[in-house]
Amino acid sequence: MIEFARPFVLPDFIEPLQCLPAQPWRCDAREAGHPQDVQIAAEVPVALVFNGISHAVMMATPQDLAEFAVGFALSEGIVEQAHECRDVEVSTHGAGTPEASCTVQVEIPPRHFMRLKERRRALVGRTGCGVCGIDSLQALDLRPERMQVPEWVGSLDAATVLRPFAELGERQTLNRHAGSLHAAGWATPAGELQDVLEDVGRHNALDKLLGRRALAGQLGKPGFVVMTSRTSYELVRKCARLSVPAFATISAPTTLALQLAREAGMQLWGLCRPPTALRYV
Repeated sequence: MIEFARPFVLPDFIEPLQCLPAQPWRCDAREAGHPQDVQIAAEVPVALVFNGISHAVMMATPQDLAEFAVGFALSEGIVEQAHECRDVEVSTHGAGTPEASCTVQVEIPPRHFMRLKERRRALVGRTGCGVCGIDSLQALDLRPERMQVPEWVGSLDAATVLRPFAELGERQTLNRHAGSLHAAGWATPAGELQDVLEDVGRHNALDKLLGRRALAGQLGKPGFVVMTSRTSYELVRKCARLSVPAFATISAPTTLALQLAREAGMQLWGLCRPPTALRYV
């Protein structure tokens, strides 16, 4: 059972969307239209602190941050089980100012903390980059262990893989208003879309999804991950570390992502845009 020291929503809660003015322009008009309020996705620094030591600062959407911290700890190999993340505390600072930020404090067992300190690196993340701050090529960790692939993965077809994408856009409540957030969703072997988490960063959205599943005790249940982004190497690495057997995205993979998926035994689908999808072999 995960213990949360404080509620997720604090008195100085930072809204994930903000209303700001903008002027519409048309290519066939010489003047701008009347200013109107539009909703913009918030992007703030989120410090992930383990046992009092700041390990990473990620630029993220200030929502579902407890899930984000737990998912990050699991997908980065900091802990092995969700229950090893104890006393998760989310706090916000400077709400309503340009200095707005969030901190997530997590207590982990001493043995994991000692391992974390041994390989600790200063990681300053960005929405489009998952390896900022790595100081050596060896730190990339590009050799995933081969997973045990369940039998149902072999029967996945295009219709099943595409089924959750037909619903994914409707489930992106933040992106529907702002248009700038990625989504990560969990689908059953039959293609039924379940959890959907959003963030301005694709790897943040994935960590939130994995954290949500882990906190609910459902991470090991049969299913696969779908995302609205390209398939980059760090997304495959995170899923491989948690034995997610299949991964599908709306865009294409990189060569490194494909290499890691092959080594892990993961089934990889890309360019999932009904009525077609590519399965990489």
